[in-house]
Amino acid sequence: MDIEAIKKSLEDSGLRCTPQRYTVMAFLMEHTGHPTAAEIFEAVNRADPRCSRATTYNNLRDLVQAGLVREVAVEGRAARFDATGMPHHHFICDRCGNVEDVEWYDVPQPRSGSLGKRILRQCELIFRGLCTKCAPRRASRAVS
Repeated sequence: MDIEAIKKSLEDSGLRCTPQRYTVMAFLMEHTGHPTAAEIFEAVNRADPRCSRATTYNNLRDLVQAGLVREVAVEGRAARFDATGMPHHHFICDRCGNVEDVEWYDVPQPRSGSLGKRILRQCELIFRGLCTKCAPRRASRAVS
């Protein structure tokens, strides 16, 4: 995504395009490996030392609320962040905590976008198990 496209996406979502917010968004667009807030802060702070930890975390919160970034909750571990615009689900490894994108599968949406009195904003499936790196280790241990 180029500079103008990032600026436009921020402005279209009602967010000002501050240098720090732009840097956070640009980092997430370039690094699709679902980084943690701490990893994002370290990288962004190296690029722009004016970007404090609080500024980074506040910008992540704003980007999530604006729908530009998704927060992926990983049980017992730090949340991860994803700016991939295409709809997709996630697979989370129980052993190493790695988060991988999974192709989008349509999930039936309730009529009128609501669940009883709840208003549905989005739907996402989380698959959990062992990733391709961790699964062979478990199989080899069972044989020994």
